[in-house]
Amino acid sequence: MKDENIVWHPTHVSQKQRAEQKNQRPCILWFTGLSGSGKSTVANAVESKLFEAGSHSYLLDGDNVRHGINKDLTFTDEDRIENIRRIGEISKLFIDSGLIVLTAFISPFRADRAMVRELVGDAEFIEVFIDTPIEVCEQRDPKGLYKKARQGEIKHFTGIDSPYEAPENPEIVVKTAELNIEECADFVLDYLKQNNYI
Repeated sequence: MKDENIVWHPTHVSQKQRAEQKNQRPCILWFTGLSGSGKSTVANAVESKLFEAGSHSYLLDGDNVRHGINKDLTFTDEDRIENIRRIGEISKLFIDSGLIVLTAFISPFRADRAMVRELVGDAEFIEVFIDTPIEVCEQRDPKGLYKKARQGEIKHFTGIDSPYEAPENPEIVVKTAELNIEECADFVLDYLKQNNYI
């Protein structure tokens, strides 16, 4: 429920002006996929390449955000939805500042990703599906989470006892089981160049 005494204050500098100053089109690169699929690794590689090219970006990583703004949230379906809603709102602010935002979150539910797309606008939301088979994710298991989930030590684990709804029409599909990290990052950058974001 919004307080009627709270009003939106327009700023003197527009998003368009901020983007022009940075010589780029702001957007969200929304990396989604199973735990261990390579979301953070690819997002970090993409951000490094953007930085080297002189682009202005910021990476929001799932684990890092849960250390701060979302440290009060658990992994129930309700809290996962709130996690993504907050990330969407933060991303919208970064877009307004003219940045290219990279987000690396499992974000398992299509409805939540659609909610963020609607929040920021279709032209500024780029869904990047890190399409890695669960078998490969489990073999990698960098944090030992699949093993713990299989042993019942972790509840509500995506892909084991909580569903992952793969994107139906993502703008970018990256197959980390077939490409190396450099190739994955270049694939994402090619999309940004071809669509005049950078």
